[in-house]
Amino acid sequence: MPKYRKLTHCIYSCSYHIVWTPKYRFRILEGKVKEIIESRISQVCEWYDVEIDEMSIMPDHVHIVCSIPPKKSVSKFMGILKGKTAVQIFAKKCSLKEKPYWGNHFWARGYFVSTVGIDGDLIKRYVRYQEKEERQKEQDGTDYKLF
Repeated sequence: MPKYRKLTHCIYSCSYHIVWTPKYRFRILEGKVKEIIESRISQVCEWYDVEIDEMSIMPDHVHIVCSIPPKKSVSKFMGILKGKTAVQIFAKKCSLKEKPYWGNHFWARGYFVSTVGIDGDLIKRYVRYQEKEERQKEQDGTDYKLF
């Protein structure tokens, strides 16, 4: 059963599964960078009244299942979220700016978004346990790294 939220003049259940990657899909979302991103995502979501149901930060991508109020656009929210996290990362990890390929852009241009309906529990479970499966694949040596 979906969890309903309430605004002044509406009751809604608008859940989204969103995935986005760093520029060039570099495997950089680990350690201090991961902590910065996790705290900043939580902070931005709190500011914009977005409720996080599940979040998983992998070395090369971020998964989030969240509820965005209907008065806010997903694209504007993602623009704000990616912008605020990138500014925070470049401010705290100055060494990233030195590399010529970043060019003051931390995230790749696009993102994936899908509405979550009846299969919401399945998607949340996927986000929760996909890190475990990816680690298993890396240990088995089936991860085909291009770089």
